[in-house]
Amino acid sequence: MTWDQMQDLMWPATWETFQMVGVATVVTVLLGLPLGLLLVLTDKGGALQNAPVNRVVGAVVNLGRSMPFIIIMVALQSFTRAVAGTTIGWEAATVPLTVGAIPFFARLVETSVREVDGGLLEAVHAMGGGTWTSVRKVLLPESLPSLVSSVVTTIIALIGFSAMAGTVGGGGLGFLAINYGYLRFETGFMWVIVAELAVIVTVIQLAGDLIVRRLTNRGGSGGTTRLLRSRDTPAEKDEELVLPH
Repeated sequence: MTWDQMQDLMWPATWETFQMVGVATVVTVLLGLPLGLLLVLTDKGGALQNAPVNRVVGAVVNLGRSMPFIIIMVALQSFTRAVAGTTIGWEAATVPLTVGAIPFFARLVETSVREVDGGLLEAVHAMGGGTWTSVRKVLLPESLPSLVSSVVTTIIALIGFSAMAGTVGGGGLGFLAINYGYLRFETGFMWVIVAELAVIVTVIQLAGDLIVRRLTNRGGSGGTTRLLRSRDTPAEKDEELVLPH
């Protein structure tokens, strides 16, 4: 197979991989973030402490994480057909990709949020802040660098899952690697695809690390600090008024 022939096959497959991973990432973050927060808030000592809810949600998340992706794809064929209208192609692969990634990302979110200093939450509660204020002003800002790192980890995992989806007609680079590199014995082409996947993962990881460093250097506690300062400012002004000149 010539290089031109490889390119004609690779670029559409690369775009399919980006599409399925991109859509799956967006849906995973939108659903996995609140799920991870729910695990923290309903746990013992959380703002919404509720042991039955926490156990049920935790069990569902653990079940989703324990299932191999290839099993998820097979088990969800009927659901995939109902959602995407087909069980082959990148559109169909997006459904099990998302279902498999949501519990994975939810646990990463839980771990990130648990790292937030409890003293900051106590300070917000002392100022009369409720659960939503704690989430918006403390939990999310303080854990933002770690959350971004979790998103990057999830994207890279989804790229690996998307390649696996190619074994059952999921489209993308994995489909090319199986159908040309393995079934048609185009070993050179298969290694080109492996190299491309390695480059994609490396670029995403480097970009993610750069964003995390910038967020860390800028200070994840900015929102909380401003909130506490806004609370202290009136008192400081009052002290200035009574100071002798």
